[in-house]
Amino acid sequence: MRKTSVAAGVIAIALISTACGATKEAAPAARTEAAKQPASTAATSSETRVMTYLGKEYTVPVKAERIVMAGSMESMEDALVLGIKPVGANTVGGKFLEMFASITDKAEPIGEKTQPNLEAILKLKPDIILGSSKFPAEMMEKLGKVKTTLPISHISTDWEANLNALAELTGTQSKAKEAIEKYKKEATAAKEKLSTSLKDKKVLAIRVRTGNITIYPASVFFNPSLYTDLGLQVPEEVKQAKAQQTLSMEKLSEINPDYLFVQFAEDENKEQPKALEDLEKNPIWQSMNAVKNKKVFVNIVDPLTQGGTSYSKITFLEAALPKLSN
Repeated sequence: MRKTSVAAGVIAIALISTACGATKEAAPAARTEAAKQPASTAATSSETRVMTYLGKEYTVPVKAERIVMAGSMESMEDALVLGIKPVGANTVGGKFLEMFASITDKAEPIGEKTQPNLEAILKLKPDIILGSSKFPAEMMEKLGKVKTTLPISHISTDWEANLNALAELTGTQSKAKEAIEKYKKEATAAKEKLSTSLKDKKVLAIRVRTGNITIYPASVFFNPSLYTDLGLQVPEEVKQAKAQQTLSMEKLSEINPDYLFVQFAEDENKEQPKALEDLEKNPIWQSMNAVKNKKVFVNIVDPLTQGGTSYSKITFLEAALPKLSN
């Protein structure tokens, strides 16, 4: 079933020249003392401590109660897994995405994912801000003047570190551990099950954006789930991709996948709302093995899921395994 969402808009950033009560990273002396202890648990005071995330240290509260998720869709998806409700979160087109309804019922909107509103964030008095590794340095600096901000990675292979960081901040480590172990166990079993039947098959995941066919590197989108976790053959075009890459219909037909997973969101194709329909009518599309054998699967998960988060991986595996097993 194809799901839809609201198109992303732009909200101007409210510049704050002085962020009252701005919290800075630990002083050198605190870092030195922290280095004597395990970095992830070293306490700097009765209220704050130093935690390590992807090799860098951050001064954070002992337990974060008021979390603002500014620009990090990865954090939003991890919050679904852990049942964490932020006090503030980014919107898409001025609204919270429907997929996040269970965690945003009491959240305040703090601007679009690409341009968070600093004034709105400041009013919420956050304990911690979860930003995005996609943010430019100047944006991270501005957010850091409001409160300590973690640049949550958008790289799929950092999914465990992302989930564990949120779990550590909120005291939900056991829930994160359980989710990770359950996923890995199920993925391992699926890999063994599919190792013979899909040995020589080409499996590809694409996203249709602005009317174009796009693919991603092996470490991005749903690709780690397909090629690492399930051990499927990596198409050469995916190996060579350095970032999101547009494919022509002719190039896609050269790959000629046996199984094709398609993500299509209407809000990402506002000027070409019938882009997918047009693709499906194209004779070149119809000539591909996946199409001829009815192995094309559209939006088996919400079309705006990030692809490489704990939530994306869990839901994608659950939905994709029956498709790949038949």
